[in-house]
Amino acid sequence: MKGLLIYEKAEIERNQSFIDRLINAASTHGHNLTVVDDQSSIPKTDFIFFRSRNPQLAKELEQRNIPMFNRAEVNVVANDKLKAIQLVQLLGIATVPTIKIKTVSEINEYPVVLKTINGHGGKQVELVHTEKEATTFLNTFSEYTIIAQKYIETNATDVRVFMLGEEVLGAVKRTGPQDSFKSNFTLGGTVEKYTLDNQQREAVEKIAKALKSDYIGIDFLLLPDGNWLFNETEDPVGARSYFETTKKDIALPIMEYIHKKLTKNERDEI
Repeated sequence: MKGLLIYEKAEIERNQSFIDRLINAASTHGHNLTVVDDQSSIPKTDFIFFRSRNPQLAKELEQRNIPMFNRAEVNVVANDKLKAIQLVQLLGIATVPTIKIKTVSEINEYPVVLKTINGHGGKQVELVHTEKEATTFLNTFSEYTIIAQKYIETNATDVRVFMLGEEVLGAVKRTGPQDSFKSNFTLGGTVEKYTLDNQQREAVEKIAKALKSDYIGIDFLLLPDGNWLFNETEDPVGARSYFETTKKDIALPIMEYIHKKLTKNERDEI
């Protein structure tokens, strides 16, 4: 089968190593995977592995009735932090206390974490300590929807869980630099392997099942007492921290999963 791997143009070069591994893994199942940027004309194909933060394009492509991993609604929810929080709250899973705000008068206490709903990679998110700082953030990102989250001391530590379907591929504990509250590995943080307990495993499986997702990351703030609070869902999710802690090529199980899904679809059509 011919497949398309769709990325934002700026992300193709940065993710070339992972792209190459996905192409190689696809070829072992007889699939020809080609990378395309999300601003190009999307040609006809047999399936799509959607790796762009572009919910509108995802919805348009889904209308072609082509098998797509992840489905469009996953991209919609994962790239709207407020929608993700609301979904997980409905599932009865503890989340970081979050409200949507338009003015600083809606902020009840400082420090507070302010975010745009569609930022990623530690961008468009700040820990602010004063009304003046909050005003600057709101003015800077005035064209975006902004949420305010209660600041919870975690020593800049969180957990990212990698999900393939409803299966846990692995999890990493991420700790940010001492001068930052952000735990992102790409911003200079450190990572180590993390083992989920039964309750945590049940929580992430419930989220993946509700989303009907294929390959996502689910992020939780890790509290000093060992409990955690849901924070964000990532689609597309990067795999650098997974490789760093396991030395395993995550492209292999991903393409095995996609191959099995495509094979099942073919059988169902017969």
